[in-house]
Formats: sequence, C-alpha cells, structure tokens
Amino acid sequence: MIFRTGRYSGFLRPITYGIDLILIHALAFYMLKDEFPFLNYVIFVSLAWIIAALRTHFYEIYRFTHVSNLLNLIGKQTVYFLLVVYTFFGIYNDTEVNPWNILYYVLLVMGCISAVKLAIFFLLKKYRRLWGGNIRRVVIIGLNQKTDQLRTFFENRTEYGYQLRKTFDISVTPLEECFEYITEHNIDEIYSSVAELDNDSLVKLIDYADNNLKILKFLPDNKEIYTKRLDFTYYGVLPILSLRKIPIDEPFNKFVKRSFDIVLSLIIIVGILSWLTPILAIIIKLESRGPVFFKQKRNGLDYKEFYCYKFRSMRPNPEAHLHQIRKGDPRVTRVGKIIRKTSIDELPQFINVLKGEMSVVGPRPHMVSHTHMYAERIDKFMVRHFIKPGITGLAQVSGYRGEVEDDNHIINRVKYDIFYLENWSLFLDIKIVVQTIYNALRGEEKAY
Repeated sequence: MIFRTGRYSGFLRPITYGIDLILIHALAFYMLKDEFPFLNYVIFVSLAWIIAALRTHFYEIYRFTHVSNLLNLIGKQTVYFLLVVYTFFGIYNDTEVNPWNILYYVLLVMGCISAVKLAIFFLLKKYRRLWGGNIRRVVIIGLNQKTDQLRTFFENRTEYGYQLRKTFDISVTPLEECFEYITEHNIDEIYSSVAELDNDSLVKLIDYADNNLKILKFLPDNKEIYTKRLDFTYYGVLPILSLRKIPIDEPFNKFVKRSFDIVLSLIIIVGILSWLTPILAIIIKLESRGPVFFKQKRNGLDYKEFYCYKFRSMRPNPEAHLHQIRKGDPRVTRVGKIIRKTSIDELPQFINVLKGEMSVVGPRPHMVSHTHMYAERIDKFMVRHFIKPGITGLAQVSGYRGEVEDDNHIINRVKYDIFYLENWSLFLDIKIVVQTIYNALRGEEKAY
C-alpha cells in the first residue's frame, strides 16, 4: 500500500534515508581525518540515526505538513544527532578529534540534510502546482459551511496536490450513489462532514472505505469538542480521547524548551543586565524615590503564585497591585515612559526565567486580582496555566499586548495562548522572540 497511485512516499523515504546516511558518513570520512574506527562509526551512527528519526518522525512529511513543523523536526533531529556523535567520540575517547571540528561537522551535515529535505518538499509543491503531478483525487460528502471552506482550499491551494472531483449533497444523493461514483472514478480520499451523517450512515461510510481501500477523513461539526486538538491513545485495547495534547509536556520537548530558556536568559542577564542595571538604577533613583526593581505577585504554572520582576517605571503607589496601566497614566515616570516603550522594563523577568518560574515565550501572566476576575468571567481562561507564563507570547506579537480594554481583547488573548500551548515548537518560540524584538525596535502603539 505504500506504493499506492499518486503517493511517492514509499519511494522518497528510503531514498532520503539513503541520501542522509551517505551525507553523514561521507562528510565524516572527509572532515574527521584523524584516525578513528570509521566502520564502528558507520554502524553506531546509522543505527542511532534511524532510531532517532523514528522517535522524532523525521521522515513523516506529508503534502499537508506545514513548513514550521518541518523546521521543528529538523531542529529535534539535530539535537539527537549532536548527542549521538559526541556520545560515540566519548566512548572512543582515545581518538584525538577536536570537539569544535565535531560540532562543525554536525552543523554542516544537518545543513546539507536540511537543504535536501526542503528542496524535495518545495519541488514537490511546485511539481503539483505547475505540472499537476502527484495528485490525489478526492470527493467531499456533505454540503455546509465547513465543506465549502474545504472545497475552496482544494481549488485555491493546488500546490497540495488535491484534485476535487465532486461534492455530494447527501440530503438529495443517497450514500450508495456516492460509493458508485467513488469506485468508478478511482477516488483516493473521501472527506465527510460529521454533522451530515447519522450513526447508520457513518457506519456504512466507514465500512465502504475499509473494504475498498479508500482513505476516509472527517470534518468536525460545530460541536465544541470536535474543534479541539484531541489526543488519541489506548489503555490496553480501550481507545481513549484526551481533550488536548500539550507538546511541552513531552520530556524531550520540555528539555528543549528549558535549554532554550536557560541559554537565552543567561545571554540577556550577562550580556545586557550586567551593565544596564547599574545605569538604570541611577536614573530611576534620581527621578523618584523607591526601589529599582518592582516585584508583583503573578499566577504561573498550575496557578501557583510567584513574584514577577520588572524595572520600576512608576512612582510608588498603593494602586500598583490593583489597577493596570492606562494610556497617559500619571503614575508613570519620565524614564518609565522610555523603558516601557522599548520593553526594557521587562528584562529583569529573565531572572524569573532562570529560576524556572517563567519561560521566555508563553502566556503573559496577569496580576493576581485580575487573574481571579478573568477566571470567573472568561471561558477557558484557566487553560493558560497548563504551561509556564512567558515574557512574551503569541498573543502579544499578534496585537494583544498591554492594557486590556474590553472582554473581547482578553478573549482573543486566551485564544492565541491556547493555540500556542497546543501547537508549541522551538521554531514557533524563535519566531515569536524575533517578532518581539522587531516590534520593540519599531515601537508599539500599546507600549505605554
């Protein structure tokens, strides 16, 4: 079945496995010229590479895979490969290979492999769009708003290689006629709306797809549970659906995110805060009495409270823990306006990151009083506390930072936060950090 019509993955995966292993060993032979047990290296690294690739799903790339997911897979595989190579030379520590040469070798190998992988990915897209190759013939069963959106997607995004042959309105067309058309026209995939089918029709459709080797996929109806990213697993032989899967909960992803947090926070603390803090301390003290740092209780992971640090940008006042800042707020000092506009006041939160109370990227924590208020008023607000809060977040770079003007603002912020925790990747974190830096340099309207 891996060589089914219109599918090249049965050929591409073995070929790309071979290309990648050839690159790994050819560059090792060329770059690591010092004497080392090359045959042992080939066996050890080949096995470790294949095991790591199966663990990370490195070769499970489909026509609908997003490029951000592809880059995330490359990042994971790079970390595994780096550990594997250093482990090998740790075992054979009698070989005198420069550790920096090993690092350069790993980065060059992964650079070449990434280039090959991305080239195949985008060439296939161009092949589908320009020459109409690698096509999957599909039909849609059901006629409603969601199926119409899918029809538009198939017609406009030809690079995905889906050729829509027909959309059935099953309120007027019996399922048996749909089956006849699918069989006669050699349809590859069936997309059906869950909302359009009763239980008997659903069973008939599943049985037909199974017995005729057709791929069957469902569009969720408008019921809330089906719109979520459900996690499917087994307890023995009993299938279980979990409400959502949080990628950061996986041990490897947790290690990657924590490593990213520690490295970036150390760079900021040592490279910037070490010299910026004394300068700002003098300026802040000269303008108004009070501490250099402002600390405030916030709710973090699992709703636990912690003290969040900032450079003080306001005059000391009893309302600081109760009322959020407003545009033209008289409490803000002159230096406070500058450091808030450039987001410099947030830099001490990298200390929170290093302590493990926060992450560089995540849902922005609110004041405790506001958290209690929003938890009662805003649906799913508490979901944000499944992961650590962040200095910046997807909601902030998407236009929902600063003062919460109305319930619609906080509702959208929660939507972005939930999307982030369900779709986390290292690439997404890097993208958000870069966008945050760009926004700070450009200046944001709500940074006051």
